[in-house]
Amino acid sequence: MPDPRFFDSPGPASLSELARAGAAELADAGAGDRMIVHAAPLDAADAQAITFFSDAKRKDAAGATRAGACFVRPEHQDFLPASCAALVTRHPQAAWAAAVGRLHAPRRHEGAAAIHPEAELEDGVLLSPNVTIGQGARLGRGTRIGPGAAIGPGVLIGRDCVIGANAVIGFALLGDRVSISAGAVLGEAGFGAAAGPRGMVDMPQLGRVVIQDNVTIGANSCVDRGAFADTTIGENTKIDNLTHVAHNVRVGRNCVLAAYTGLSGSTVVGDGVAFGGKAGVADHLNIGSGASIGAAASVFKDVPEGETWTGFPARPLKRWLRETAWLSRMAGGRGTKG
Repeated sequence: MPDPRFFDSPGPASLSELARAGAAELADAGAGDRMIVHAAPLDAADAQAITFFSDAKRKDAAGATRAGACFVRPEHQDFLPASCAALVTRHPQAAWAAAVGRLHAPRRHEGAAAIHPEAELEDGVLLSPNVTIGQGARLGRGTRIGPGAAIGPGVLIGRDCVIGANAVIGFALLGDRVSISAGAVLGEAGFGAAAGPRGMVDMPQLGRVVIQDNVTIGANSCVDRGAFADTTIGENTKIDNLTHVAHNVRVGRNCVLAAYTGLSGSTVVGDGVAFGGKAGVADHLNIGSGASIGAAASVFKDVPEGETWTGFPARPLKRWLRETAWLSRMAGGRGTKG
């Protein structure tokens, strides 16, 4: 269930209503009165949830789902257990996205007051001009908010934090002594899109951002909220300016990310990992604790603990050095003979 501090849930919806929202057809018309409370991924869904299935490689997961209903392609509906009502469509992901819009809505700042009366500020919070703070937000003692910063509904910011000018923080929980530099954006929707009958549609992002104690995030960096699970930054990690952490990423403790680093969705980074400037990591990879990723490296495979990788595509440093030296010799030799 999405965190109610950040998402409003207007109430249950019948499968008939959700089928209409997603332009799908119920395989069993008699299930139309079944009520659905929330949306969830295939693996996390329960009997009150609606989900989607679109990848035949995950048919075992489809057969094991506990979801009450599932958007599914016609050729895949037999993968679902009897307890799961099938909503048949050629575009399961896009249909699910439409249904989520009925079940869950991101909370937005209500009313004209810049500091919402339902926000809670402990003694010693310092606010600069033109700050906005949404309903239900809570700020800890000694925290300083820079000019023009926007703190969204439900956001929790711990004690002795520093939020820079024009920073935007939403859908987020921050620990103590966190520093967010000017222009940084935390909690905006992660990137996800699916093909629908009328073109591409945005996939809902129902998760949060969790920032642990003593984290620093540099100017104009972005940390996206999770698609359903949380995006997390471990304690004492330091992130440079102009860095992007995508949805569902988990970064461990005491990591360092230099400028222009980009971590794609669902990457898992262990403790004590260092990224050189402009390093990039593909999605759903694991970077082992103590690893180092060289500047401008492009990582497409899991990196074992303690290893140093660099290059394009990234590979272990010693291998990259040997290959680079060989290439230089071959190029030089040809140049001499030519």
